[in-house]
Amino acid sequence: MDTQDQYGRTRSHPTTEGPPKSPPRARSRGRTRLRLLLASGAAAFTLTAGLATPLNPAPDQAEAKADGKKTLTVAVAQSVDSLSPFLAQRLLSTSILRLTNEYLTNYDAKDNHAIDGFATDWKPSADKLTWTYTIRDNSKWSDGKPATAEDAAWTFNKLMSKQGTATANSGFVANFKKVTAPSPTQLVVELKKPQATMAALDVPIVPKHVWEKVGDISKFNNDKTFPVVGNGPFVLTDYKTDQYVKLKANKNFWRGAPKFDEVVFKTYKDQDAAVAALKKGEVSFVAGQPALTPAQASELKGTENVKVNEGPGRRFFAIATNPGAKTRDGKKFGDGHPALLDKKVRQALFLSVDREALVDKVFQGQAVEGEGYIPPRFSDYAWKPSADQKLSYDPKKAAQLLDDAGYKKNGDGKRVGKDGKPLDFRILCHATDPNDKAVGKYLKEWWGDLGIGLKVNCLDDVSVPWYAGEYDLAFDGWSVNPDPDFVLGIHACAALPVKAKESAATDNFICDKKYDELYNKQLAEYDPAKRAETVKEMQSWLYDSGYMNILAYPNAVEAYRTDQIKSITTMPTAAGNIYGQDGYWSWWSAVPADGKSSSKDGSSTGVIIGIAAAAVVLVGGGVLFALRRRSTAEDRE
Repeated sequence: MDTQDQYGRTRSHPTTEGPPKSPPRARSRGRTRLRLLLASGAAAFTLTAGLATPLNPAPDQAEAKADGKKTLTVAVAQSVDSLSPFLAQRLLSTSILRLTNEYLTNYDAKDNHAIDGFATDWKPSADKLTWTYTIRDNSKWSDGKPATAEDAAWTFNKLMSKQGTATANSGFVANFKKVTAPSPTQLVVELKKPQATMAALDVPIVPKHVWEKVGDISKFNNDKTFPVVGNGPFVLTDYKTDQYVKLKANKNFWRGAPKFDEVVFKTYKDQDAAVAALKKGEVSFVAGQPALTPAQASELKGTENVKVNEGPGRRFFAIATNPGAKTRDGKKFGDGHPALLDKKVRQALFLSVDREALVDKVFQGQAVEGEGYIPPRFSDYAWKPSADQKLSYDPKKAAQLLDDAGYKKNGDGKRVGKDGKPLDFRILCHATDPNDKAVGKYLKEWWGDLGIGLKVNCLDDVSVPWYAGEYDLAFDGWSVNPDPDFVLGIHACAALPVKAKESAATDNFICDKKYDELYNKQLAEYDPAKRAETVKEMQSWLYDSGYMNILAYPNAVEAYRTDQIKSITTMPTAAGNIYGQDGYWSWWSAVPADGKSSSKDGSSTGVIIGIAAAAVVLVGGGVLFALRRRSTAEDRE
């Protein structure tokens, strides 16, 4: 996968019923970054000591343990890229870090406004160049040592040093001038210029006494020594690559201990196998990749003791175009097709994709047709092209653009360039995502009619060729947060890699002076209405450029066993998602069932647990603070 606010130190009392009710505060306007990384889910199932492979489920039901532990298993199709807060980018990895490490602030599950996290209060100076955070005095690391402002200062200073820490969250501190901890409960951040995201810094705080002993952070994935020291609602106790991540409840968590003793994220490469495991009671929860298919959801709605949750999606599903991979200093690398450097060619591809047909035939109505970069769920920032700007499905116009660009059909009906070479593209596809494969078949047909060849390259891990710039097009997607800064920032020039082929914050190697000017403008704007207008202008630029073709906004479709999970929080609570939240509410709030509950209709689209929270009033604006998270981390998968 970041904004914070402040005023009036308020202490939240531990509770086991849901996030605390926070008194109203005057807080400075902030915003939050998101990261939508192409994320996914799958099925879950309980791990036993003898577990060997992802497709060999335990014989007992997911919650049953010989030692009496209550275990909730969450199925995932995505692999962990890293368990280091400095390196993790994929949604699975950042979701786990939300459970193990506190952020300065959290997001209320009801309406996403900023609430207490590691900080209980946050406020800016009159010129908004200095932010002071009051750090809670009742948070401890899982090894018993107190968690203090010094830990937060060390974390941010390490990010600022860029010593192997620039992969995941460096964008949050690019405008930081100095970070200090005058006392154990006071953190002070000095800025170079105003920054609207100071109430939404989606950065996991790490224990200084542990991390200062790490040598090269750029090579440390935090996955060898267990348990891993953290201060979140859960503690990371075990990990096996492409098999599982195991967490135990932190009984001393300040907000109250989780009700399940452990949560296990179990890897399933076969989504149908995960769904089958859920039906048999071998797993607790399945989200799909990144959602259940219409056929799977329909099947599960008729299954006893299974509830299907569906809500508006916070993700977009897109085609990304390689604009020419390069480093921050302009060094080119990779082998992206040169024809895609031509805007006419990119827009021709845009015009030859029938997004309405994809929503109908691939998603079978469980999605909304794509337009702007921000999903309509986030109405303040959602954007639509004007009538004369919209690139609707128009194969004839696409063919004319290709002719104009110099790629005309030969006698065999193939588009060829002036060099006589056929116009053939490659598109990166996630092997575990059925939507990628299904859409790929339509693209081959539609683009084939235009005379363009397409190779759909489906891989378990697309990150290697992606970071190397060795692709022409790619299926892309991010989980967007209430505040769009992060997903906008991954297209800024500053997100490009320092060295060729190394991992970096960039999504797709886009770097444009006009876009950067707009990005910096929205980042410094505290007025929400003015900022929203700039964000929409950025989306308009992305749309016209043809670099990002947003195909759809898939609904969040997931399911769980009601005989294993009695209740669980969606985000937002009125109609939201369970997996990949902007907080830890779902797994922290989940209540174990007695094993006898039943769901006859098998479906749900509303709130499961309500979370009460007071509105946060921002300093100088009197506006609700909207927030974000990266799907983080975002992340690319």
